[in-house]
Amino acid sequence: MFFNSLAFAIFLPIVFFLYWFVFNKNKSTQNALLIVASYYFYSCWDWRFLFLLVFSTFLDYFTGIQIEKSNSEKSRKFWFWLSILVNLGFLGIFKYYNFFANSFAEMFTAFGFKASPILLNVILPVGISFYTFHGLSYVIDIYYKRIKAEYNFVDYSLFVSYFPLLVAGPIERATHLLPQVKVKREFNYETAKEGIYQIIWGLVKKVVIADTCAVYANAIFDNYPSMNSFSLILGAIYFAFQIYGDFSGYSDIALGVSKLFGLDLLRNFNYPYFSRDIAEFWRRWHISLSSWFRDYLYIPLGGSKGGLWMKIRNTFIIFIVSGFWHGANWTYIVWGFINAVYFLPLLLSNSNRNNIDSVVLKWNLDSIRVLFSILTTFLLTCVAWVFFRAKTITDAVLYLKRIFTSRDFAFQYLDNERYNYELLLMIGVFVLVEWNNRMKVEPISGKRSLLKMALAILAIIAFGTYSDYKEFIYFQF
Repeated sequence: MFFNSLAFAIFLPIVFFLYWFVFNKNKSTQNALLIVASYYFYSCWDWRFLFLLVFSTFLDYFTGIQIEKSNSEKSRKFWFWLSILVNLGFLGIFKYYNFFANSFAEMFTAFGFKASPILLNVILPVGISFYTFHGLSYVIDIYYKRIKAEYNFVDYSLFVSYFPLLVAGPIERATHLLPQVKVKREFNYETAKEGIYQIIWGLVKKVVIADTCAVYANAIFDNYPSMNSFSLILGAIYFAFQIYGDFSGYSDIALGVSKLFGLDLLRNFNYPYFSRDIAEFWRRWHISLSSWFRDYLYIPLGGSKGGLWMKIRNTFIIFIVSGFWHGANWTYIVWGFINAVYFLPLLLSNSNRNNIDSVVLKWNLDSIRVLFSILTTFLLTCVAWVFFRAKTITDAVLYLKRIFTSRDFAFQYLDNERYNYELLLMIGVFVLVEWNNRMKVEPISGKRSLLKMALAILAIIAFGTYSDYKEFIYFQF
């Protein structure tokens, strides 16, 4: 069941009605309804993986309590590592086993040895990377005594399996969501209205921007050997807006839906393409994942407190692991490595915290510098996105090489029976709307909100891409 599907358009109002008008007596009935709804929502992909979700939930619930109850450090470590290893074990089997098996086989073959790896014919469970990280952060926080264990299984289960965030985040923290889950929610009209605005804008990002860009990006990437320089540049830009519209659109819908139920989720995107350097980009892109790796990997490794080489080592580790989290392919690892290389000059010059505030332009020469830095950061990001999108590292290198060797900037007619430049106007309008509203969560609220909402709905109807139905990109992670 996708957020941009008819099934979800039926599912959401039913759950909303039951939540506020039938199960509204106390927080226990509200939570029980949301768990049932969440399990149904998840089972719509493959009901068999529901057992894995329930097992993972019970594992971390049980080990969290055992860690807190243990009187000895040895016992605490046992339960802690049991949770860590089982969680990462399931993630490794389902997501990474075949990758490592094939990689080792290729390595042995390169040395002249014949290798026939045993591969698993398994489907990657939807959302496993996300709900695994929910549970891991909870157990880690208990082990380091940052939080107390949750003894109410229903409340904890909702924290892990809450349907708006279950399959593609944001990656929540127990310190943020569990306190909300443990109290009865009262309906707030203004909050619900904000949620509706965010849902609508998320749909604009998804069906108008992301899915339309996908049509062009796929036509160019899938046929890059026959594309000229202009088309290849546009292909990278189209994919940049495809993945942004797709993932941030999902996050907007998730946050908006959650507001309808009185629960506030962590913000996941903050206009990342208006960043002035790569460090700022990563403070604005997939915020919940970036902060997760910062708190549970980068800082435990020593963060930036050690010497220069430790800082460099930790930076590369966190970016490469982040890339590998996205998928079992060398392209994701290279994508993470490239971002680490981008980040390195900022780290060495101690300027990675320069751009903390939101960008403000004035009519002066400094604004030209700011705009140039925004454009440069975006172009560097697009180069990295080529590796993220390509099927192999070789394809990515040849794609970038052809940009410089083709030297042809003529308009091309694509296989999707459209010219390569036709989407630029729509992207331009989208960028202007987001730029003018970059201080807000979404552009619909505020003055003339009803008019802006009507225009957004009209854009979804008139310009949305529906013929080639597309799921959200991050479902595969």
